[in-house]
Amino acid sequence: MYDCIIIGGGPAGLSAALVLGRSMREVLLFDHGKPRHAPARHSHGFITRDGVTPAEFRTLAYKDLSAYPSIQKKEEEVIDVRHHNRGGFEVLSSTGTRETARTLLLSSGIQEKLPQIRGLDSFYGQSLFSCPYCDGYEVRGKKLVLITESKNAFATAQIIQHWSKALVLCTNGHSIVTPDQYRMLQVRGIQVTDQPIHQLLGKDGQLAGIAFTNGDKLSCEAGFVTPQLSHSGHLSYKLRCQLNDKGAIQTDGYGRTSIRGIYAAGDNSVITPTQLVIAAGEGSRAAIGINMDLIHADF
Repeated sequence: MYDCIIIGGGPAGLSAALVLGRSMREVLLFDHGKPRHAPARHSHGFITRDGVTPAEFRTLAYKDLSAYPSIQKKEEEVIDVRHHNRGGFEVLSSTGTRETARTLLLSSGIQEKLPQIRGLDSFYGQSLFSCPYCDGYEVRGKKLVLITESKNAFATAQIIQHWSKALVLCTNGHSIVTPDQYRMLQVRGIQVTDQPIHQLLGKDGQLAGIAFTNGDKLSCEAGFVTPQLSHSGHLSYKLRCQLNDKGAIQTDGYGRTSIRGIYAAGDNSVITPTQLVIAAGEGSRAAIGINMDLIHADF
């Protein structure tokens, strides 16, 4: 029986594995190799790793983990988990593998639901982004669009304009801007269009414009889009982990969920903001909580 099974090989899971390995814990990390940020060319905001590619980040992380023999990895997806009759938990992977552990760490990240707009996938992560703190610097001063169907459109536009004054807010046919907000945006030079979007224009991942259903076109050089976010995976629902008002897995200061022995870290317990450095820090903190609880249980 492992001390901990980590479900999810993103920055939170990788960071937790490192801390637990250095705590001489027997760890099994399940990583299906499909990170959410895979479409991104570069990841930013992680000190000493600013501009790292997702693939390079994972390679460097696994190189660090390879120094600790108590850390094992399986490139499989966990499809089920249950309480084990001898205590702890049993997980079932997509290949039929069954493994047991005293504790579980859920670090499978979040799911994004993007607006259903033709061509959007071709530009997402290349010249159309979701986080200005991750990618705003690279598009500073350019002609930008903000595509959003969220009621936070006004606040999001305020933030993005910090990186570029040439900003157009596109609501894709949704009435999400109040008259007062509309007037304030106009005063700040932010154009608002409520026309439904027909498709995005450009090539080779470079966004060049938007075609609307009424025949109008808008030129741009890059942009941002607001996805709907929810924590990833069904396991927390099956385990009946309590969620907070943002839909994230509720945790205390050390990653403990409402279920004894189950911990959560990373985007699935934070939801927003979603940055590598924040997720990695959450993984480290949860690992410390796991190790402390195991020490107290054994003392």
